[in-house]
Amino acid sequence: MRYQKLLLFCLILIEGLFVHAQRHTARVTGTIESESGEPLPGVSIAVLGRQTGLQSDKTGKFSIAVPSRKAFALVFSYTGYKTEQRNFLLSDEEEERVSVVLKAGAKQLEAVTVTNQRNQRESGAIILNPKNAINIPSPIGGIESLIKVFVGSNNELTSQYSVRGGNYDENLVYVNDFEVFKPYLVRSGQQEGLSFINPELVRNVQFFNGGFQAKYGDKLSSVLEIQYKKPKSFGGSAYAGLLEQGLHLEGISSNKKFSWLAGMRNRSNRKLLSSQETQGNYIPSSSDIQGLFTWQINGKNSLELMTNYSVTGFKLTPAFSQLTSSIFTPYFTSNLGLDIYFEGREADRYKTMMTGISLIQQPRKDLRLKWMLSRFRNQEDENYDIAATYLFGERNFDKGSEEFGRITSALGAGLYHTFARNSLDIDVWNLSHKGSIDKGRHYIQWGQSFETQKVSDHLLEWQYQDSAGYNIPYSPGQLVFSRSVKSSGDPSWLKLSGYIQDNIATDSGAISLQAGIRYNYNSLNNELLISPRVGLSWAPRDWKRDIIFRGSLGVYNQPPFYREIRNEDGSLNRSIKAQKSWQASAGFDYNFRVDNRPFRFVSELYYKHLWDVIPYDIDNVRIRYSGTNKAKAYAAGAEFRLFGELVKDAESWISVSFMRTRENLDGDHYYNYTVDSTNKPVDSSRVEGGWFRRPTDRFFNFGMFLQDYLATNKNFKVYLNFLYGSNMPYNLPGSVKYRNGLIIDPYFRIDVGFSALLMDAEKSNRRSHHPLRQFENVWLTLEVFNLIDRDNTISYQLIRDYANNTFAMPNRLTPRLLNLKLIARF
Repeated sequence: MRYQKLLLFCLILIEGLFVHAQRHTARVTGTIESESGEPLPGVSIAVLGRQTGLQSDKTGKFSIAVPSRKAFALVFSYTGYKTEQRNFLLSDEEEERVSVVLKAGAKQLEAVTVTNQRNQRESGAIILNPKNAINIPSPIGGIESLIKVFVGSNNELTSQYSVRGGNYDENLVYVNDFEVFKPYLVRSGQQEGLSFINPELVRNVQFFNGGFQAKYGDKLSSVLEIQYKKPKSFGGSAYAGLLEQGLHLEGISSNKKFSWLAGMRNRSNRKLLSSQETQGNYIPSSSDIQGLFTWQINGKNSLELMTNYSVTGFKLTPAFSQLTSSIFTPYFTSNLGLDIYFEGREADRYKTMMTGISLIQQPRKDLRLKWMLSRFRNQEDENYDIAATYLFGERNFDKGSEEFGRITSALGAGLYHTFARNSLDIDVWNLSHKGSIDKGRHYIQWGQSFETQKVSDHLLEWQYQDSAGYNIPYSPGQLVFSRSVKSSGDPSWLKLSGYIQDNIATDSGAISLQAGIRYNYNSLNNELLISPRVGLSWAPRDWKRDIIFRGSLGVYNQPPFYREIRNEDGSLNRSIKAQKSWQASAGFDYNFRVDNRPFRFVSELYYKHLWDVIPYDIDNVRIRYSGTNKAKAYAAGAEFRLFGELVKDAESWISVSFMRTRENLDGDHYYNYTVDSTNKPVDSSRVEGGWFRRPTDRFFNFGMFLQDYLATNKNFKVYLNFLYGSNMPYNLPGSVKYRNGLIIDPYFRIDVGFSALLMDAEKSNRRSHHPLRQFENVWLTLEVFNLIDRDNTISYQLIRDYANNTFAMPNRLTPRLLNLKLIARF
């Protein structure tokens, strides 16, 4: 550092001695914007070491004469923003054009930045930096990997997540105010493709993990709100890795009226799946293309067109699977093994198409109107015909034995056959209007939506199980399937929803009240739902510490969609009611500094009371609902999060949460029988099931995302993603007495990434004729997934022995794996 300062001092001294003698000059021009893309007028621009300079004009543009043939630096400074420095070395009369983006000042954190005081008090959202989505080491990557640091995970192969005891279907996702959906027939994370959200196109990310406002839709758990970029100049990025490749381009017309943003991605999980316990020929593939096109008609009106087309395929020809589980009882210890030999194949295909157009009007400075029309279509086909023979028993783990790894003491043998020819077509049309008016102390928002939902569903699937010469369930002289579903349905319905809310702030800004109400009506069951919601925040003005206290109370309902209306036998329950809840939360945000680095500590307590609940079971990522409103439930917990720069200029997050969620099912009683010496029942007693753990019940979650770099060189960085979740229940299918009969062991996973800068991020350091001057930066990253090589369990396979005892064999997730990717931005 001393040598750098000495060199800089010498350069400035030389410039002072010779500046009047030099007649050779160059010029730097460009624009200065905030991170949200707004031009910044009045920014101070000066050559480092000089006392004089100039300011950017009202459009954020500038042009400054600079010395040529020598290295110099321009310093950009603006009140409330971090100072930016750019280094140059230009030829005589050369003109360099740059685009400068100033970041918010030190009092704000990118990881949890709030754009203004009003937004900070009314939302309570977790605001994430989308740039970290490409850095976080995770098999799925993307925005969802960032969210899982806060809410936990039990499956690294899926982009879906569970929030505060809710399941995967209870989360809302919006992209530029359009609601997006996911495939519904997917049974495992192996079959999933790309998430709808392309992180390279994202500008802002807001995540509400409860207590969200009335303007958001009708779900029970969370809201993820994504805003895509609004390009100000030409640029893009490209990346290639062993799992995924992508390209994105953006630009704007010369008259600044038309801008475009487009991205293409391709992903194959074949390398991930090749190490699975089930060996075979995996052919997974997923590709998508997205675009956002904006036309600024005039100063008050603009038009946006958003499109998405995604195709995911999954083909599998299984060959062999070898499962092992250790059993410990008071009587014996054994290593049980299950060897399975397969015949047949699986071929699935999921296609998603979405088109949305919106007209944004700003007739007055305080009034904003938005009109939207969108269509979402999902076409899914699931086809498999797989037969498997298996041998079950005690596995030999004596490495000195010739039979090492083999099953030496058989407990059971048999065959099972699974078959499916399922198809699903979902078509959703939506016409919406949203508006807002800013009246100083009152910020009023409203909206109305008309939506048609049509489902065409055809299910044909069965499972046959044979054990030692007889089928299960046993029926002499008959062929009985252990599970069989055959049904067709073409339900369609109309959904109307709307809201109005007011965000009220006191003159001092110390207290902010957000109150609203929304309604929802659908013609499927003719149910009208009313959801009042209120939130309050208070920032004590006479306190020396920067603390904001928050509280929220509201009603949250979830009308049924495709999966909820389907009974276990495949029939449709068109009279099923919406699941309902009231939810309360309270907490605080505390901003502070350590070693002149910003930190934020967030704490929140919450309670959710639910009724008209539709019970369900989860197997991997597939949710099977009972199809009836026959339960009540609750969820309660506490969350603690720390955001900040544990290392200067490298944001990190730590999240700790505790939760309990339980449900009480109607008709969940069973009988205990007393038998005589001949094993005949002579007496019985009725036992009520009571409160069971819900399938998503996890008492403790810990998540951590850390960034660091070499103290002597920031061009070498490391990223750590640490997830831990305590055990979860696993329900035995069709069993009341043993509904929580199994336990899924704690989920523990560490992923790490190492990045090296191959090309300097400051393209202004390169001369105008440099062949690579258009590249902002090029990074090479090595990722190690599942660093500790832990065998995490996702589900169980139930096997019976000759004595008809049932054993559970765990299905494992991915082992340790390496990934390499190259990322370039221009």
